[in-house]
Formats: sequence, C-alpha cells, structure tokens
Amino acid sequence: MPPSDDRSAEGRGGLNRPAGSAGHDWPTPLSRRRVEPLELLAIEHLPEEAVPAFEAALQTVCVTVAYFRDEPTDTWRVEGVREAGWGEDELTGALALAAVVSGIEPPALQVGPIEAEGWLARTIQSFPEAPIGRRFLVRPTHVPDPVTYGRIVLRLDAGLAFGSGEHASTQGCLRAFEGIAHRRPRRILDLGTGSAILAIAAAKLLHRPVLATDIEPWSVRVAHDNAVLNGVQRLVAARLADGWRHPVVRNGRYDLVFANILARPLCAMAHDLAGHLAPGGTAILAGLLGTQARMVLAAHRRQGLRLERRIDVGPWTTLVLRRGA
Repeated sequence: MPPSDDRSAEGRGGLNRPAGSAGHDWPTPLSRRRVEPLELLAIEHLPEEAVPAFEAALQTVCVTVAYFRDEPTDTWRVEGVREAGWGEDELTGALALAAVVSGIEPPALQVGPIEAEGWLARTIQSFPEAPIGRRFLVRPTHVPDPVTYGRIVLRLDAGLAFGSGEHASTQGCLRAFEGIAHRRPRRILDLGTGSAILAIAAAKLLHRPVLATDIEPWSVRVAHDNAVLNGVQRLVAARLADGWRHPVVRNGRYDLVFANILARPLCAMAHDLAGHLAPGGTAILAGLLGTQARMVLAAHRRQGLRLERRIDVGPWTTLVLRRGA
C-alpha cells in the first residue's frame, strides 16, 4: 500500500459507471456537460477486501469514484460524485449487494453537497493524456489529438463507462496485453468490457476482431461509441451478454480473454473460462486486490490453467494465465 501521512489515495480519476438501461439518458463527455448540482457520497471504515465491491456499487450512479486508505486504522474510505439524487433505487440495491458479497453489515452512506463547476474543472484537469506501458497512450477527448508516433492512441473520455485507463487494473491489463501481443491471438473476448478500452487496444494493435460484452445496456452503447471514436467499429463488436451464459459468448473458443471484473465473480467463472479458452490461449484477469490474488489463482489452477505473469500496480493485481497446448 502506498504510504501517506494520514491516508493514501488510489483514485479512479474521471471514471464513470452510472447505472443504466435502454431507457436512460447516457452521460455526455465532461468537456460538453452542462453543470448540474452534484453531491459527494462516501463510505468509511471498510476492510480492504470490501473495497472492490463498494467501489463497484458507487460506480452504478457516480461520475467518478476514488478510494483512500486510512493508515492509523488500516481501513478504507470509498467516495464518489453523482448528480444530486440520481439513481437512488439502483444505489440502494447495489450497496445491499456489496454488503452481502463482502460479508459485512451494510455501512452508513454519507451524502453531502459539492460545487459542480469546480469539481468538473478539477476532474478534467486530473485526466490528462497518459502513457501506459511501452505501446499505449490514453488521450481524453478534451485534449488535442495531434499525430503521435511510437504509441497507439486510445481516445476515451473521463465521463464515460469504467475503463478510462486511470485505474490500476486497466493499466495492469494493458501492460499484460502488450507482453503477450506477439502471439497474435486471433479470437479475442473482452468480458465485462465497460468502456471497451481493452477491446479497442487489442483491435488497434493486432487488427483482429474483438467480441466486447457487458451485462449493462448503457455500457454496450458506450463501448460501441468508443469504438467509433477510435475508428475500430468494424473490428469491435459490442454485445449485451451476461457473462458466459449468452450464446454469443459460450459458443466460441478464444485465444485471448480479458476479464477485468472482481475477484469473486472471477472465481465463480473459472470453470467456464477454462472451458472456452483455446489450447495455448491466454486469460488476463484483473479487478482484484493483491490480497485476493491467491484465491483467484487457486480457482483457475484447479481448472488446469497456469500462472504466466503477475503485475502489481499499487494494491491492485493483474494475473496472466495460460492454458496448456
């Protein structure tokens, strides 16, 4: 954990994963948003293992989520910013589910006002373009887009679905991917695609088709829009699917699977993943804390997969697993 005088920040910058359905309005990019009343949501004194679940819960309604470690108590605070009162029913359900998944009593939710204009300006400023690994450059839409040599540019907005490149799990996935890209996988799946940043990176680097799936309709739309923005809409097929259950997913065998989700769902899907991974295929798993890596790895080793590489970025871990030929 990174040290701090009193707390350590591991923020997601401008990440956004608002709840949605086919009938909701999608958030617009930050650079084009009109100013709405905003409020800060916060949950304190969480144990480390509960952070991913409550982070995901706040992402259902918040336009940005961050988490902080309190050194003296060794607990965590997760906070997010949303348009005032938005998605109350979705948030209630998401928090209840997070408590059940984490095995703790539902914690108190703190709600307070925040200055909209100042927050929006700070969010845009805190999301500059960012190089990741040796090959990629994440460039938000409010930044000019000159020709860039030597790196693959991923155009994404701070105000869209999960996966702007700021979070350690996304960075770990991109670093892991560039390490195995020389294998030239042909059949690629991005499971739980969010913003489709990983699918877009694979399409741009390999010029291969990628199936990008998500359980949320709004995320599928955002994924498609981002593919268009990056000029790979003919390669990235964004589809609505619930994990491995949908025929569009389970009828395939894949040379590369991205699964940047959460530790417990990864464990639950280990059997399906192994069954759909082609001989010699690679799985890049993320969304888990370092303390959860052993649990996730054990679930997949039982299915015959072996660990090829582990990447740690702050408290978050990415696992690169491979099936034998």
